[in-house]
Amino acid sequence: MVGREQATVTEEAFRLPPEQEVKIRVRGLDFHYGSTQALFGINLDIPARQVTALIGPSGCGKSTFLRTLNRMNEIIDGTRLDGRITIDGVDIYSPETDVIDLRRRVGMVFQKSNPFPKPIFDNVAYGPRIHGIHKREQLVPVVERSLKRAALWGEVSDRLDQSAMRLSGGQQQRLCIARALAVDPEILLMDEPASALDPKSTARVEELIQELREDYTIVIVTHNMQQAARVSDYTAFFYEGRLIEFGPTEAIFTNPGKKHTEDYVTGRFG
Repeated sequence: MVGREQATVTEEAFRLPPEQEVKIRVRGLDFHYGSTQALFGINLDIPARQVTALIGPSGCGKSTFLRTLNRMNEIIDGTRLDGRITIDGVDIYSPETDVIDLRRRVGMVFQKSNPFPKPIFDNVAYGPRIHGIHKREQLVPVVERSLKRAALWGEVSDRLDQSAMRLSGGQQQRLCIARALAVDPEILLMDEPASALDPKSTARVEELIQELREDYTIVIVTHNMQQAARVSDYTAFFYEGRLIEFGPTEAIFTNPGKKHTEDYVTGRFG
């Protein structure tokens, strides 16, 4: 087991190269569920229009960290956050922050696909309607564009009025991605988006992530080391609520700077 002194690293280790644009900056982040502290002193710069993978064993804090980036943890009673998270330099925990607008800018896709028991069209149109677009003639191009971005349009374009619940698991997950994209987010958070999918559907989701990286900042939690290596540009390794190491994915997997990172990515524990 890694000791507390081993888990403590300098903030400088988690900065990006000067030429890389920073989209999300996290400083001194502590997070508590009631009296239980789940995150300890997280300092991390997340790059714009790149894929950042969060890896680590179950219970290490990576999903909790992901949900701090769009304030989703606030729906849980008794939570507390200390520290600072900025997106494009703006503190997202400031009292002036509009949380609804924040969650539009920072979309989220969950581990288990969660389509609404509504037609495919209405699933994708749900977010735009919340934000004031109600006329069908305005929604049609938004729905089509979002389904195309999610690589699903060709499979469902002739059955938009059918229930989303009739889609396969992989299609449902891509529909949830389309639903997130429909409100034009800048950042897409993905919490193990392929863990419940078959290999073919997983490959489709991974291909989609590769395509979306050109336009979106993507942060993905995954237990799958091979998946992290395939889809991400940068990787952050979490352990017991602490960020142990962060860097280009190739370096993390082939030449990690921390012994504990090496032990995890080579399967010695986890």
